[in-house]
Amino acid sequence: MNKELIINAVPVGVEIALLEDKKLVELHYEKADASFAVGDLYLGKVKKLIPGLNAAFVDVGFEKDAFLHYTDLSPYARSLLKFTQRAMNEGEFDFATFQTEPEIIKTGKINEVLGQKPNILVQILKEPIAAKGPRLSCEISLPGRFVVVTPFNDIIAVSRKIHSSEERKRLHKIVESIKPKNFGVIVRTAAEGKNTAELHEDLLMLVESWKNLQHNLKGATAPSKILSEQTKTTSMLRDLLNEDFNRIVVNDRNIYNDTRSYIQKIAPEKKEIVSFYNNGTPVFDQYGITKQVKASFGKTVNLPSGAYLIIEHTEALHVIDVNSGYKSVSNNQEMNALETNLEAASEIARQLRLRDLGGIIVVDFIDMKLPDNKRKLIEAMEEFMKADRAKHAVLPISKFGLMQVTRQRMKPEVNINTQEVCPTCNGTGKISSTLVLEDEIEKNLSYLVMQKHKGLTIVVHPIVYAYLTKGFISIRRRWSWKYKQTIKLKADNNYYLTEFHFFDSNDEEIKL
Repeated sequence: MNKELIINAVPVGVEIALLEDKKLVELHYEKADASFAVGDLYLGKVKKLIPGLNAAFVDVGFEKDAFLHYTDLSPYARSLLKFTQRAMNEGEFDFATFQTEPEIIKTGKINEVLGQKPNILVQILKEPIAAKGPRLSCEISLPGRFVVVTPFNDIIAVSRKIHSSEERKRLHKIVESIKPKNFGVIVRTAAEGKNTAELHEDLLMLVESWKNLQHNLKGATAPSKILSEQTKTTSMLRDLLNEDFNRIVVNDRNIYNDTRSYIQKIAPEKKEIVSFYNNGTPVFDQYGITKQVKASFGKTVNLPSGAYLIIEHTEALHVIDVNSGYKSVSNNQEMNALETNLEAASEIARQLRLRDLGGIIVVDFIDMKLPDNKRKLIEAMEEFMKADRAKHAVLPISKFGLMQVTRQRMKPEVNINTQEVCPTCNGTGKISSTLVLEDEIEKNLSYLVMQKHKGLTIVVHPIVYAYLTKGFISIRRRWSWKYKQTIKLKADNNYYLTEFHFFDSNDEEIKL
């Protein structure tokens, strides 16, 4: 599979498109003044405790207080509070000498830990969505390319996606030998096959980030941002960059330099895949992304076979209906349904990534009778969803023929309006009758004649032209008699139905 990253810098931010085999699978948008992004670290002030919810509302500078539940406090919450206070007073210190506090219990109460309403270091778990403020976590983690560090513990964990037990033991042994005190380390899937030097370099970079965090905490006042997640571009490269990547195209010189230097640091052998785009055509048009966006967003999504999806959003969930459309129905209806469903499953998996849909997604596939076919569809859906980085689960098809998919929601869904307001009806679906249009044209004609205009020509839509000129005593002729001058009419196919303009004897438009 070939992966390409196309980066389009615009004045208000950066648009990032991920293509797999030329097909758009992810679309990200990063505002120039991006804040409260997932992974950002803030010094927050506990404002209100809600014992009934076992949660707290924390001021992190957003217009609405952020939400912190007891289950997101982390077992090391008391250690985090102690660390926050010390770093605010001292700044950077030797973290290896830090004495951790006892863990909190899983069934505890929020006021037992945050009863004093202290300042606390928090990490954005979910971006603000709709009317809700950000969701917070105190389980601080700093992600690198090969490892993730989690302060205040000494746990070493290896990604379950690394299946070889020998490789898991090797990575565990390496990390055990290089891990600093008071840091837990999670080994990512990308670390498979990497040597000690590569893992150590990644770990040192994250420890340096932790030192920067300590430095930034000194003298800080809540609420304030302490440490930002990397830009969307570099965080995507960190998580996705592998041997399948064969092109990164950037249309902004600064982002190009930053991206190239970042790749030089994390994967020097890949630096040549970054190219600067300065052609006259917009970069998204050049690589066919604009067209794919227009075709992929909206209520109806068409599939190559003629089948189509209807995607609807409600407050509680997303609903996707699979329709066979004009797909030719073979003699074997069951086989035909399976083929359409498999094609739809591939597109649905892509749509979930592309629109970043989260929560519960209910899919109404075409009914199939054979249990084997239902099993094939579930297995195919799970396979198509493997490329999705968000946590997800695919449930078996219910007796009503519905499949439920749950997908982690980290930020607002991507919603692009692919429809344009009709210039004739202004989105109402209704236009003025030609009788009213006739009166409107005559009202303007009367005004221009009063202003001593001569040799007037009215340009209208061909249908209106036919209406105004039909019959021996046409409306145009009546106007000529009434205003005692020749009134000319012209038809223009480019006009919408109720559009009309007046021109003088020199063929110059008269602005009304």
